[in-house]
Amino acid sequence: MSRVPIALELYSVRNELKADTAGTLKAVAGMGYEGVEFAGNPNNTAKELRGYLDDLGLPCCGWHTPYALVQDDTLESTIEFNKTLNNEFVIIPGLPGQLTQTRDDWLKMADFFNALADKLADHGLVTGYHNHDREFTPWDENSDETAWDTLFGNTKDSVVMQLDTGNAISGGGDAVGILNKYAGRSRTTHLKPFHAKAGKEDRHAGFRPIIGKDTTDWSAVFEACENVAGTEWYIVEYESDAFPPLEAVERCLKALKEMGQ
Repeated sequence: MSRVPIALELYSVRNELKADTAGTLKAVAGMGYEGVEFAGNPNNTAKELRGYLDDLGLPCCGWHTPYALVQDDTLESTIEFNKTLNNEFVIIPGLPGQLTQTRDDWLKMADFFNALADKLADHGLVTGYHNHDREFTPWDENSDETAWDTLFGNTKDSVVMQLDTGNAISGGGDAVGILNKYAGRSRTTHLKPFHAKAGKEDRHAGFRPIIGKDTTDWSAVFEACENVAGTEWYIVEYESDAFPPLEAVERCLKALKEMGQ
């Protein structure tokens, strides 16, 4: 497989982005990031953002789109926004808690994602789901099935499994095993550091180290992504306050470069 380009999840620098969109995107491009993924409700019009990105030669490789913006009354404008931005990946970063309490709830969510995938396909877009930590607890002691398995075991291959490595590991998931289990599904993969030992007593402490200073088996992650999972973009996300945000994401990128990525 050819080299996987590295993008930045802009949620990592959300305050900087809100204060100075153009300046922050320029700084990110200057570090050497090859793409960006946005998150949440937009602070700018799609036309404005497209202009900034085109000037920097920085493609948009995803948008973490709130669940509310892919409902019947909002989907048309969401499609138009992403088409203008030239973004293919409409990724849902979380689901309402009241809709995801039981296995049956997750089966209904699988139906929702399958229907959404069909609607977006007509416009050349795809959807997917991004995990936190709660999706990796088995439903009961008699089964290994988790909410993650319920969702991706019942959705079409076209529904992207955007695995967040750090969130998965913090929730007891086997990130490498998941990437290998769902072949071709993690077209965009979040590289988020997590130190299992530090996070055992304090989950937040587990997220403090940058990539390479944590306990993730990065070589196994890269192997799975590049040989099985079908990853087209690595997306760095850092969510601790151990370092200033722009410094943290630059450190992470440098570490990945040192690993040969």
